[in-house]
Amino acid sequence: MVHHSKRKLLGVAAAVTAALGLGTALPSMAQPKEVKVALIAPLSGPWARNGDLMRKGAEMAVEDINNAGGIKALGGARMRLVVIDAGDSVEKAKNAAQRMLSQEPDLTGASGAWLSSFTLAITEVTERAELPMLTLSFADSITSRGFKYVFQTSITAGQMSSSAIPALMELSKLAGKPIKTVGIVSDNTASPMAFAKPLREGGLDKMGLKLVVDEIFTPPLSDASSMIQKVRTSRPDMLINLATALPDLKLTLEKINEVGLGKGRLPIVANSAAVGAPELLNLLGKDALEGVLNITANSAGKGHDKLIEEFSKRKGEPWIPQDPMSSYGEIWIFKEALEMAKSADRKAVAAALRRMDITDGPAKYFPGGRVKFDENGRRVGAQLTISQWQNGRPVVVFPPEMAVAPAIWPKQ
Repeated sequence: MVHHSKRKLLGVAAAVTAALGLGTALPSMAQPKEVKVALIAPLSGPWARNGDLMRKGAEMAVEDINNAGGIKALGGARMRLVVIDAGDSVEKAKNAAQRMLSQEPDLTGASGAWLSSFTLAITEVTERAELPMLTLSFADSITSRGFKYVFQTSITAGQMSSSAIPALMELSKLAGKPIKTVGIVSDNTASPMAFAKPLREGGLDKMGLKLVVDEIFTPPLSDASSMIQKVRTSRPDMLINLATALPDLKLTLEKINEVGLGKGRLPIVANSAAVGAPELLNLLGKDALEGVLNITANSAGKGHDKLIEEFSKRKGEPWIPQDPMSSYGEIWIFKEALEMAKSADRKAVAAALRRMDITDGPAKYFPGGRVKFDENGRRVGAQLTISQWQNGRPVVVFPPEMAVAPAIWPKQ
């Protein structure tokens, strides 16, 4: 009799729930209280500073998301950032990715890994695990392998070089000092090699430019003397410095100054987020950096004043270079995908990323102002940014809608 009464009571409760339209209440009770997203980046070795900046950007995004109510589609679930050190070598990066998946089986997604060589290795692991990975790394090969769970928020290195050099040529003409010869100094990691490949393989010739010096080294660089002496002897109209690690950038720029080509005498164009690192100013000084141009995939510019102020106040950094800007935006992209998917399941989140097409929200943190990924995982309409050291600070000078100052072509 008691059991019969219980069954009858449960039946009445179910009928009332259905009548009131509360049928979705029970599934919502199973929603996660927190959603784990990883940041995997080099936090030790020569690229540790860049990884630290990425961590700060990701941390601030998680803080802002949680303070704004978390993932609303998941009942206000909070985000939790899992930070993984990718180390200082490709092998360590791959091992770190395997360890990440083993220790954190309930991860929803990951962001990283800065150095393209590391990203290539890490995404081999995350792809097999069907874990969606957002990356700011540049190398074209990252999204040319047919992978379905890798999403590149940055413009690719090949696209960068093909669009940046004509812009720099136009800038030189406006300054009355047209470029005719080019020098390249590059490390042999994936992104610089991808950037320089189209230039070396006929790109410069098609633009009427002559490559007069081309030096490749393996980081870390112990001595830049002979390499920079070749630059001094050939005296190009513009030097493309593709060192990625902060110590290598410091060493090459020091030698350029020592041989009398620095302080604005030789136009120097870099392609590394390390060029925007605040400590480069302390390492080299204002005069040595003045006029150095840097081609990157992202940076804080016009319209980001509030974000810059908050980042400086909360993370103790004077400005926002590419690394924290992209990591901050990528965590917000994951937030958007979670809201769309209404699930923390990694496959559901990856599917949401594939169908995402927005020009608001996280899109405002990326050049081009749109978050949509093509069938290869590349962001549609991704643009480069060019910043320049002016008066002891890197400022965005391109694209025009993000520029906070006009570019100045260095004196030769």
